[in-house]
Amino acid sequence: MKRHLTVLLALLTGLLVAQAPVQAAPPAGDEAAAAPAGARQMLSPTPYMGWNTYYALGGDPTEAEIRSTADFLVSSGLRDAGYKYVWIDGNWAAPTPRSSAGDLVPNPEQFPNGLKPLVDYIHAKGLKAGIYTDAGPYIPGKCGLGSHGHYQRDADRFAAWEFDAVKVDYLCGIAADLDPKTVYTEFAKALRNNSSRRPMLFNLCNPVTSPDWGDYPEEQQSTHSWSYAPGIAQSWRTYTDVGFVGEIKFKDVLRNYDANARHPEVAGPGHFNDPDYLGPELGMNDEEFRTQMSLWSVAAAPLVIGSDIRELSETSLGILQDRDVLAINQDTAGVQAVRVGPAGTTETWVKRLANGDRAVLLLNRGDSPATLTTSARSVGLSGKRFALEDVWTDRVTESAGTISAAVPAHGAALFRVGRATGKPGVPHVVAGLPQVTDVGGDAVPAGVAPVAAGGDSAQVEVTVRNDGARPVFAPRVELSVPDGWTVRPVGRAPKLLTPRRSVALAFDVALPADAAPGSTALTATTSYAVTGKGRLEQETAAALVVAPVAPDGDVVLSHHDWISATSGWMSPTVDRSVGGWTPISMLGQEYATGLGVASPSTVRYYLGDRCTRLTTTVGIDDAVRDVGPDGGTSTFQVIGDGRVLYDSGVLGRDNVREAEVDLSGVRVLDLVVGDGGDGGYNDRANWAGLDATC
Repeated sequence: MKRHLTVLLALLTGLLVAQAPVQAAPPAGDEAAAAPAGARQMLSPTPYMGWNTYYALGGDPTEAEIRSTADFLVSSGLRDAGYKYVWIDGNWAAPTPRSSAGDLVPNPEQFPNGLKPLVDYIHAKGLKAGIYTDAGPYIPGKCGLGSHGHYQRDADRFAAWEFDAVKVDYLCGIAADLDPKTVYTEFAKALRNNSSRRPMLFNLCNPVTSPDWGDYPEEQQSTHSWSYAPGIAQSWRTYTDVGFVGEIKFKDVLRNYDANARHPEVAGPGHFNDPDYLGPELGMNDEEFRTQMSLWSVAAAPLVIGSDIRELSETSLGILQDRDVLAINQDTAGVQAVRVGPAGTTETWVKRLANGDRAVLLLNRGDSPATLTTSARSVGLSGKRFALEDVWTDRVTESAGTISAAVPAHGAALFRVGRATGKPGVPHVVAGLPQVTDVGGDAVPAGVAPVAAGGDSAQVEVTVRNDGARPVFAPRVELSVPDGWTVRPVGRAPKLLTPRRSVALAFDVALPADAAPGSTALTATTSYAVTGKGRLEQETAAALVVAPVAPDGDVVLSHHDWISATSGWMSPTVDRSVGGWTPISMLGQEYATGLGVASPSTVRYYLGDRCTRLTTTVGIDDAVRDVGPDGGTSTFQVIGDGRVLYDSGVLGRDNVREAEVDLSGVRVLDLVVGDGGDGGYNDRANWAGLDATC
């Protein structure tokens, strides 16, 4: 009963926030209450936008790189789209960061002309400049740049250099065991009172979380910043970093979004929750990055690009500059989206817009396509006719109240929804993505990415549904497959598709014996007739993974090609611990073969019902003993065709398990590592040996 009441309360809270008027953030205690009138300037009424050096350029950004990037912000159109902040992150200071007089000094090798000429150059491009420091003290050998004890001096220095924004980290702060609310409030006061009286945006950046960083009290973590930051800052980080230098993964995007969504009530014009930076082409495919852009936009999050924009594809640049998506992010109401309904593999998020419309996001966290549905009533709208604008495609349709979309794996559909007026519009018809439902006579479980091999047959379905108020006629689907494959329709399409009805059109697909391994697109062209509009057409596509050839004989599985492989940190490493720096080692014993991963991890192999036995030794790598005493717990599971064949239970750094697993009849094998419930901190896990009999 308690669980059901919790879910009901969450639903009611979501609807109330979705429909409530925008309210100012609550005061941040006595400090905010005592601040003089106008102390909290409205420096950024809507979420600020820009670019930051950290994820792309790492710890040593240079003047030349930053000038070049500023040039590209202009020439690419990103500046005119709104990306105006050029933010210099950490490691800009000299090895000894202060002069004998106590002033911060830039590294002359990186910035031979100092910072003021660079700021002038940025401003001359019609851009704004941001700088970085830390709320803690400089600690030689531990953290390289800190302002503690120099807050007013540093604020005055940044203002004299004419910076427009300051990001204030907490790495030195946590190392010195400071109270973040106290020191950040002091820093905010110094920024407001800078000697130049220069307005400077304040990004409060405490990334400390437990258990990701270790065991810290709640008041020192980023998850506590919401309780005081809205009164002193324009934005505040809500969780740990979304990735590493050069690496931002989709799973961590979802993790940071979820943490960022905990307190939507404190966001509003001029003050915003910050889930960290955008990461195109740093580890996500185009679909996943489009999802991140959609999530950050409905979250009213600052849009700061972490990638090297000079190297981005036209597709990524197009995603970053989509005007309709940016309009949702920059909506003047400043409302942050809330979830409507339960959390799960598929979810609905809604953001109330200033004109009363709703931005509705249908999120598919799963590994296979799905049709997601909600209703206008559920997102706080009333009426009988609704206009749905697909924000990414600009397609406008009319619905009788159902909001639905075919959403790819790791994808999101984003609609702007409002009441429809005037003549009836084009009915909202959802053309489904090709869904592989059966391979070789075996049903594909829901939510599982399908895998086929050369010589296999598969059944593919495309579901077409009509959510409009008028019928559509003669729905048809054509399925395109690669050369050498064959496709045959199964059954007949109806002559009419009435409102609130759907039809699944099926196809038999046969792969040639020599089908090339890899991800192959299945493309469906759906067409239908609408009275007065002629015949309309939609194209959808989904991937079918073609597996490598199955192993044969006695093999070391880590030396065989996998179908896919993920690792919580970096990538799985063959015959080395994760990261690849040291041999696989557990309790002092080294192993010549195996896989090193960080939790969570899934490594998938195609066995094709050819193997009978697998032996492996699992445990935590000895490398964690050089890192610290915290964390280092994982679970290991061997899963065959969705069935758990072996489960280690939770293993710590002093536990090793030997496993012998029966693989008879297994077609697809998954080696899965979980975090043991501690968030993955220090989880460097090993699958040692991995000897298979096939």
